[in-house]
Amino acid sequence: MFLSVALIASSCNRDDVIVADPLPEIILGESGGVYSVKVGNEVRLAPDYENATDATYSWKIDGVEVGTERSYIFLGEEIGSYYISLSVTTAAGSDSEELRVDVIRREIPTIDIVGESKVVLALGSEKNFNSSVVDTSLDVTIRWSLDGEECGEGASYTFEAQEIGNYTLRATATNSDGEAFDEVAIEVLSAEDMPFMWDFEKESYHTVVGRKLLIAPTQISDTEDVVYMWQLGDEGEAIEGDSHFVFTADTAGEYHITATATATREGSPISITHKFIVTVYEDGAYYRAKSGTSSANWSKVYEYTPAPGQFINETKTGGFDGTQTTSEAAIAYAEARMSDENWVSLGGFGGYIILGFDHSVDNSGDYDFGILGNSFKGSSEPGVVWVMQDENGNGEPDDTWYELAGSETSKAETIQNYAVTYYRPSGAGMPVQWSDNLGNSGEIDYLKQFHRQEYYYPLWIEGESYTLMGTCLQARNYDASGNGSYWVNDAYDWGYADNYSPIDRLTEEDNAEGEINANHFKISNAIDFECKPIHLDYIDFVKVQVAVNAKSGWLGELSTEVCGMFDYNMTK
Repeated sequence: MFLSVALIASSCNRDDVIVADPLPEIILGESGGVYSVKVGNEVRLAPDYENATDATYSWKIDGVEVGTERSYIFLGEEIGSYYISLSVTTAAGSDSEELRVDVIRREIPTIDIVGESKVVLALGSEKNFNSSVVDTSLDVTIRWSLDGEECGEGASYTFEAQEIGNYTLRATATNSDGEAFDEVAIEVLSAEDMPFMWDFEKESYHTVVGRKLLIAPTQISDTEDVVYMWQLGDEGEAIEGDSHFVFTADTAGEYHITATATATREGSPISITHKFIVTVYEDGAYYRAKSGTSSANWSKVYEYTPAPGQFINETKTGGFDGTQTTSEAAIAYAEARMSDENWVSLGGFGGYIILGFDHSVDNSGDYDFGILGNSFKGSSEPGVVWVMQDENGNGEPDDTWYELAGSETSKAETIQNYAVTYYRPSGAGMPVQWSDNLGNSGEIDYLKQFHRQEYYYPLWIEGESYTLMGTCLQARNYDASGNGSYWVNDAYDWGYADNYSPIDRLTEEDNAEGEINANHFKISNAIDFECKPIHLDYIDFVKVQVAVNAKSGWLGELSTEVCGMFDYNMTK
């Protein structure tokens, strides 16, 4: 009797045949029951159903019922993954499924105005400001406003200093998730009121008898009609000259120089005075001869200051571990990498590394030392090489750097004293912006598909910006495919590290596998600040510095890699 009643309740009679009603079914569809919503927003969970006539529904989170309708609206209050149980019940039975909602961050844009947060401009001048935003999946619009009044749109804006005063320039980035802004304060002054600057990196120099020493300012005003006076010693005659001074001594000793720059502002003279001490040593006074224990290999990394780049701070192929937050830790990282015959990236233009030997490397008149890199045909990322003698004998590379001439030296397209300033990004995942001393600007791209460390700006650089200066070669990279898929970084003839040179690699192997290989260098190719040859009997320190400011599409910035260094005289 009980069995008969159950059959009548769960089935129907069709032409005298007992047929069970079909069970309800939850159809999840293409989503597979997985939904995504940005934090603070709602998402409707609405699967399809079959055989759900007169059904009841139950939505539960952590066993607690939160809904009884066909669909359920979930509010994403906190970032994370949430699991929701759904059951549908009819007289014929039940079906159940588990759905997941991923609550993700909103892609509110982050924006930077490239450069310093305060700018002083002369009346009548103009300045172009560039902005940068974090790459998101949403379309972003950028608008500029000056003291609250909209004045432009797009990635850049040119400010014209037409009236004396203080201004606030704001760039606002907006997408469907929200907006963010960055500001720069602008002060416009008359030419007479512009700051008078004539700054030098140091006031103590040293050199060797007979060699020219350049004493040049690191920062100087654009003020015209400035008179520069240079006086050697307390009783020497003050001589009018340029903003820089070339000093040469015939005998060793200590020399004192007084320099004064005078500008006239509103009829009154304004002067800046600097006093310099130059210590002159005899050539070869601190030569370190080889001994039976001397090694042909480099012995110490003295400084590692890369430009920002895709391998800087990178914990996978780059080999960092996140603890490189001081210059000492960065040096230890570089030493460990090269000791293990691995490469160290120098980032974008100007990035450098300084190494030394446990002895002085002699000038043989031929190739004297080698620098290891990972160049191969179609992949050259040239580094300019500088050499230094330990002129004052203190064991530190604080003396005079001399560039080694290469195939591009003195060419019209080669830029001496080229300087690039890099700016710390305001948020993770942003490109690193730069500006140079020629009025150009750009960025080191953030390549999230390959290198996802938060910042390409070196963790151990404390400042909000830093400037690297060196010799810049004309880039030779090009898109061989025409569609951006295949880039070639062409080689230079000779004289550069990490360069597939047909001359100074001293081998005809094509190095198709990109193995470590050496470029070789002659101390006899040393030149001074005037690009004139200078004779050095030996050197103690070597600096390798990225020589191009370029990037190759999806490959990113051109970045010299150094894998080590050796005294070739000891291995010939």
